[in-house]
Amino acid sequence: MSTHVSEEVREALHEGRPVVALESTLVAHGLPRPRNLAVARELEELVRAGGAVPATIAVVDGTARVGLDEAALIRIAEDPTVRKLGHRDLAPALATGATGATTVSATAWLADAAGVRVFATGGLGGVHRTWTETQDESADLRLLARVGTAVVCAGVKSILDVPATLQRLETLGVTVVGYGTEHFPGFYLSSSGEPVDWTLRTPEEVAAVMRAQDRLEGPRAALVVANPVPEAEQLDPALHDRVLADGLAAAKEKGITGQAVTPFLLEYLTVHTEGASLEANLAAIRGNVRLAARIARAYGTGIPGAGGAGGAGGGTEIREGTHDGAEARGTGGR
Repeated sequence: MSTHVSEEVREALHEGRPVVALESTLVAHGLPRPRNLAVARELEELVRAGGAVPATIAVVDGTARVGLDEAALIRIAEDPTVRKLGHRDLAPALATGATGATTVSATAWLADAAGVRVFATGGLGGVHRTWTETQDESADLRLLARVGTAVVCAGVKSILDVPATLQRLETLGVTVVGYGTEHFPGFYLSSSGEPVDWTLRTPEEVAAVMRAQDRLEGPRAALVVANPVPEAEQLDPALHDRVLADGLAAAKEKGITGQAVTPFLLEYLTVHTEGASLEANLAAIRGNVRLAARIARAYGTGIPGAGGAGGAGGGTEIREGTHDGAEARGTGGR
């Protein structure tokens, strides 16, 4: 797979400077216009303020791009025909010249291929509450079992089955750590009520786990860094539970199933919380981006020329404009 890596990102990787990947689905499909473009720029600036280089990822006219220039960022934000691309959609998108925003799975795939080790997002996809009837599970989970990326997130979207998602991640061998918390975050909420097996409290501890993964040289899998939204900025838990229950009932009444469930419920929450869920979402993303920059800096310390690529001391060749190829303290426990 040929991936266009922006000059800024390429140089940072070559010099061993920290880089943070950002998804583009939030920009194209997760926020109302024109606020989406302002948020996209804000998140990139937060990465820079944290001492790292932002690499927003998308597919533009059939080219996978790691790091967007201003024109591409505007297009992803403003063009209503931009598609939503999971990693399964990348090959058709590249072959047909499509333009699309990348989900968690596609972003992690492309970041890993380019040698970007840290990725910040809002919340992961997961196992749906109706899994026993629909077998509906996000492609994010299997993909995270195949890439060596540290994913900083606020847990999984609270509309999902959190215990089942954690069990699935365990089965797939994906390491999950809580950042400064002994409970898995609930996306809009600081806690889902589910415990985590490991708690890390500094970016340096997270970076140490990443280096330990490199040294192990075993099966590749992501490191999920679950970073809770601050309690002062979370959605009111009682409001969240009431509106989500109403939304689930509304989806069932309307016969909404499959991929349509998530966008329906997220929109339902936004409308019926009068935008409070959206603000909690943005607060979580901002916190994740800040933390990701700090982790990228901590991981990059002392590894000049490694480019952030996976593998013990491994490097990744990145040519002009393109890339071809494909120890911590634990607390708590279940």
